[in-house]
Formats: sequence, C-alpha cells, structure tokens
Amino acid sequence: MSASPVTPRTKTQVAADLTEFISSSPSSYHATATAAARLEAAGFTRLDEREKWSLEAGQGCYVIRDGAIIAWRIPARSAVGSGAAPGFRVFGSHTDSPAFKLKPGEEFTSEGTRQIGVEIYGGPLLNSWLDRELALAGQLSLADGSVVLAQTPPIARIPQLAIHLDRQVNDGLTLDKQRHTTPIIGLAEIAEADVIEILAASAEVDPEQVIGHDVYTIPVQSPGLFGAQEEFFASPRLDNLLSVHAGVNALVDVDAQALDSIALFAGFDHEEIGSNSRSGACGPFLADVTERIIASAFPTSTRSDYLTALASSICVSSDAGHAAHPNYPERHDPHVRPRLGGGPLLKLNAQQRYATDAVGTAAWSQACTAAGVEYQNFVSNNAMPCGSTIGPLTATRLGMTTVDVGPALYSMHSAREMVAIDDVVALGAAAKAFLQG
Repeated sequence: MSASPVTPRTKTQVAADLTEFISSSPSSYHATATAAARLEAAGFTRLDEREKWSLEAGQGCYVIRDGAIIAWRIPARSAVGSGAAPGFRVFGSHTDSPAFKLKPGEEFTSEGTRQIGVEIYGGPLLNSWLDRELALAGQLSLADGSVVLAQTPPIARIPQLAIHLDRQVNDGLTLDKQRHTTPIIGLAEIAEADVIEILAASAEVDPEQVIGHDVYTIPVQSPGLFGAQEEFFASPRLDNLLSVHAGVNALVDVDAQALDSIALFAGFDHEEIGSNSRSGACGPFLADVTERIIASAFPTSTRSDYLTALASSICVSSDAGHAAHPNYPERHDPHVRPRLGGGPLLKLNAQQRYATDAVGTAAWSQACTAAGVEYQNFVSNNAMPCGSTIGPLTATRLGMTTVDVGPALYSMHSAREMVAIDDVVALGAAAKAFLQG
C-alpha cells in the first residue's frame, strides 16, 4: 500500500478547496460551471454536442448538458485513428441536492409578509431548513433563447412556529409540505422588486426578458471545519458535491502518458428525483458521449468495437452513504458499522440497489491500496429500506462493471451535512488512483 495521503497540511488544503468548490456551486447548473472552470484551467476543451468532434491522443475535453457534465482524458499513447479502442474508467456522481424549487408565478402576501411558492425537490430533511437564511440560485432562460446563471443574496427564510404556540413540538414535529415550508422574502409594504426582478438583477439581465427559471433555495452559511481537533467538515450539498469535487480534481490530475484506458468523469443531474431526464443517469448522456468518443478518436472503429470497449470498462459510482449514528445505533446493521474517519464506503446490497459485485469490489480495493487509503463496507439494516444511486442505472444502460462507493456522512439530506475531513482526502486520493488505473 502507498503512503497515506492524509496529513494535517493536506486536510487543511482539501478543506479550503472543497469550501471554494461548494460555495461556487449553489445549484447543479453552477456546479457544472465550476467544474468546467477547473477543467479549462487544466487545459481541457469544451465541445458542443451539436458539432462534429475530432479527438486526439492525450486530449482532455468536456461537454455540458443542462446541469450535467462529462469530461475525459484520452491516453497519450493510444492508437488514435485505428480501430483499437480502449475501454473507459468512469468516475460517476451527481450534481444536484435536495432543496426547495421556486414555483412559477408564485409570489403572494400573507399576514403582512411577502412569500414565494416552492415545491420540494428530492427528499430534504425538512426541519433542517427551518430558521436558516436562504438565497435563491439556478438558471434563467431569456427571450432570445440564451440561459444565464443567477444567485441572489440571502433573501428568504422559513420561520418555525414558536414553542409557545405549539407546546407539544418537542414530542414530535410534523410539517405540512404545502403550508409550513413557504419561505418569507420581505414585508408586504416594502415591495421595491419581485423575486424575478431580484434574480434578474443578480444575473445582470432585464427581468422583462426572463421567460422561465429553474431556481432553488440555498443555505448561505459557509462550509467549514469544526470539532475538537477540526476533524469534521460541515456544509450544505455534501451529497453529492463532495464526490463531484473528488472526481473533477482526480481527472485533472491524471497523467495522460500513463493511461491505458480513457479516464472519464460524469456528473449527472436529477439523481435526487430519480434520474429520469435527458441529463440524468437514466438518460442517454453517457451512452451518447462514450460512443462519440470512440467514433471520433478511432474513426475506423465499428459498433462492435464500441461494445467491446464498454465490455472492458468499469464505473465507480460515488455517492454519499451513512456512517453508524451514535444516537441511533439500532438503525444500522448490527455488525457492519462504518465510521466517520474510517475511509470511503464500499456499498453493497443483495437487491442491487447498489451495483457492487465481487469484481467491482476487487477494483475498488486495488484503487484504495494504490492510493494508500483504507475503505470500509456499508450494508443496510435488513428492516430499513435501502436507497439507490446512479450505479445500477449506469450498469443497466451501458452494461459495464459498476461499483458503488462514497463518503460516510451524518445528517444526509440536511441543509447542513457533516463528514470527517480525513474521508474527503481519502476519497479524492482513491478517485485519482482509480482513474489513473
């Protein structure tokens, strides 16, 4: 096993870098832009799906489809131009996180306040969003067909009812998803600008030109280290920007000269709501891009060559998992007890809610060994329903070996999740070792 990458200096650097990445990525659309900026700084070239591609050995490229991004590096020593197409090593994740999505035309007044209508996106821990200052962030579509990113200052809050008006609240909080989760954005008598005007101003566009929007609530408290020895990291959207961060940085760092497979990072959108979209893992995005890479870089290749490349490919699906909770130990498997700080998770499920099998386990073990990090197994309590990831979807759509992994969290789907900073460093190192092969 290589020397451990976890050192005090590394932890501080990674925490600062992750803070910058998450703070720059308040929505899936911003996350793709943040990832793209890092890729371009490392020499990657953006391609347009509507144009013909011409790829070269050693080249790094990326494409964006709405809130999803796929980037890759071709081996420098590959026989580009021949029919001998290599396989892919895919590090997959998702760019979206649970939140509240702004409804169209939903601004109104009630009890002297201005409020906005929102719809629940994914499965947030609703109570964690109460009494937090919230910004709005996402994309605006304009009359000329263009799309711009928007992010407001903190303008919203969902205030909880005082205990004096709900004496039993500490015996069990029940929130009506329509009535009790409506944010307040101002006083009714002080209405200088509506919410669309505020969003348009943040994007420096004319509000009259805004035709549509995909906008979400965003907690504004900055990510940061905490704990007796600053061993923890707290942040919104750790599920799953932590994996996006690890994958993008790993791809930037791979050595094209030493690659024998096409190293590829995929950040899908809409995982939190089932992945059924053109930019989600159920859609054709990854299949489209991988087929075009082979066809462009190896123009004499056939459909059979592409299928052969997929058959020799492997995907690591990285998404957040659960560490055993000290206050709720009975909710976890009684014998498999993953810990914060114990290394990335290898996620297993007999019903294939996770795609990991013995072959994938060996591949992940090899990557962690090469990176000098430990990993730990995760299985669900048999009496608890198990979530799923992009892993089984990718395995089903493309037929490649897939293994599900991820960082161990507390408070998953909270407005503020937590992770051990050692695990952040370890996941990044394992991601790089995997993509490098």
